Amino acid sequence: MRMTKLGSTGPSVSAVGLGCMGMSGMYGPSDEAEGIATIHAAIDAGINLLDTGDFYGMGHNEMLIGRALEGCREKVLLSVKFGGMRAPGGAFIGVDARPKAVKNFASYSLQRLKTDHIDIYRLARFDPDVPVEDTVGAIADLIKSGHVRYIGLSEVGSETVRRAHATHPIVDLQIEYALVTRGIEAAILPTLRELGISVTAYGLLSRGLLSNSQVAPAGDFRAHLPRFTGENLEKNRQLAKALGEFAEAKGVTPVQVAIAWVLHQGADIVPLIGARKRTQLSESVGALDVRLSPEDLKQLEAVVGPSAIAGTRYDAAQMRMLDSERG
Repeated sequence: MRMTKLGSTGPSVSAVGLGCMGMSGMYGPSDEAEGIATIHAAIDAGINLLDTGDFYGMGHNEMLIGRALEGCREKVLLSVKFGGMRAPGGAFIGVDARPKAVKNFASYSLQRLKTDHIDIYRLARFDPDVPVEDTVGAIADLIKSGHVRYIGLSEVGSETVRRAHATHPIVDLQIEYALVTRGIEAAILPTLRELGISVTAYGLLSRGLLSNSQVAPAGDFRAHLPRFTGENLEKNRQLAKALGEFAEAKGVTPVQVAIAWVLHQGADIVPLIGARKRTQLSESVGALDVRLSPEDLKQLEAVVGPSAIAGTRYDAAQMRMLDSERG
C-alpha cells in the first residue's frame, strides 16, 4: 500500500481510505458480518484510514466499527464526522455545531467506537448559526484533553477553510470529487494547496452511478437524488456506458478507472472507497495499479467530463446547505 501525508501537519495515511457509510443501510439493507469482514480485509490490504459519521445509521456505523476494531484499533486512523441531527424516523433535521454540542457528540462517539480517542474529527456540514472558529476551537479543546488528534473539515468553501485554518491547523477537507463532480477545482482546491491541506474525496463513482449500481427498492437515499431520477438517470447511464467502454479497452473495470482518475489528480487527494463488501473492496483497491497516460486522461475528459452529467449531486434543499457550493 502506498502511503501519503494528510496535509502538512497530519498523519501518514494509506493512498486510499475506506468510507463506511454504506455498511449502515444508506444504500438499502446491509450485512453487518460482511461489513466487519470488509473492514478487516481493508486493514489486511494496508488501508489505515476509516471514515464514518456519528449519524450514519444513528450510531449504528460507529458501533459496527467499534466491534470490527476490537484488538486492532492501533492499526487504523478513525475519521469521524459529527453535527448532523436526525429524527427517529431517519429524517435529517439540521446541524448543531455549538461548542458544547461538539463535546457531547464526541463523548458518545468515543463510547460507540470503543476507543479513547478520535484521530480526525470534523463537522459534517457548515452551521450558519455558529462561527466556525467556535466549532474548531471546541475540537482544539478536545485535542488538548487527548480525545482528538487532528481537525478536518467537510463540504465547506474557501473562506470557511481559511477561517478554520487560522484558528487551528486543518489536515484535510472531505468533499465530493470525481470525474463528473469537479466543483472544487475552481477555488477550493487551490486554497487547500496554498494552505497545505489535503482532500479526502468521496463520491468517486457519483454514488455508484458510474458503475451502473441499481437503486435498492427500499432504504436507498439515492432514490431522492436528482442524478438518479427520470430523464437525468437515462442520460447519466450513457456516461456509465462510455466509461465502461473505455475501461474495457484498458482491460480494467469502470470502478477502477474512476478511482484511478482521482488518484492521478495529486498525492494530496485521498480517495475514500465506499465498499461495503469484500468483493467491492478488492476491485476498488485494484485501482492503485491502473496507470492513466495523458492521452487517457484527455479521452476521459471528452467522454465522461463534468459537463456531461445531468442533475445536481443533492436535491435543492441540501444544495443550499452546502457551504462548499459557494466556492
